[in-house]
Amino acid sequence: MNILLTNDDGVYSKGLAALAGEISKIADVTVVAPDRERSATAHAITMHKPLRVEKVDFPIKNITAWKVNGTPSDCVKIALEAMLNFTPDMVLSGINQGPNLGTDVIYSGTVSAAIEATIMGVPAIAFSVTAYENVEYDTASTLAGKLVPQILKDDFPDDVLLNINIPHVPEEKIEGIYITHLGTRRYRNSFVKRKDPRGRSYYWLAGEVIENQENIGSDVWAIKNNYVSITPLKFDLTNYTIIEKLNKWNLKV
Repeated sequence: MNILLTNDDGVYSKGLAALAGEISKIADVTVVAPDRERSATAHAITMHKPLRVEKVDFPIKNITAWKVNGTPSDCVKIALEAMLNFTPDMVLSGINQGPNLGTDVIYSGTVSAAIEATIMGVPAIAFSVTAYENVEYDTASTLAGKLVPQILKDDFPDDVLLNINIPHVPEEKIEGIYITHLGTRRYRNSFVKRKDPRGRSYYWLAGEVIENQENIGSDVWAIKNNYVSITPLKFDLTNYTIIEKLNKWNLKV
């Protein structure tokens, strides 16, 4: 079994190494990941400059790894279309430092890498752990190692990826697995205006997370209650329920 790993935190991130270490116990692992942190790059791809690929020494033995001066989606695209002489059985993205819940998935480079694999017909999972600081990846990587072979045993839907968020708690405190829908997680943004030494203005984006933790069955609710959240996502953003209503508008040109 061959599995391709990528992420948006960069090829040298601890989360990627932890995931690679566990998955290498059950599969042949290849890593193609950004050369630096590319968080919140969504599904951006590089079109107006060359992509450069460089082999790197990876901290896990017997794993071939490359870094790419592009986005997570670039990494998946170039790996599947130009670098690898085989089609992997699955693409795994992560383990992301921080959750990808609710509307986070729109901005997430981690999730978008998995979406790119899905577009190209390869089963994909995005993994995230729900902490930003002092992150320990033992629980998340161990659970990923348990889940991946179980998921691969079943028929993986062609147009679906799995977004898996894992609570940042010891494994014995995990309540179980919950199949979830996207919850409400958005941001009250604020831009802090400053001036550089030359007097020119610049801005830092900051914000406050706003969550609805009471929406039972959502990914946000599951994480609050120490469940592993597995959300099936599809990249077709069409709102099918409103097509008939829009047709009744009788729009003309």
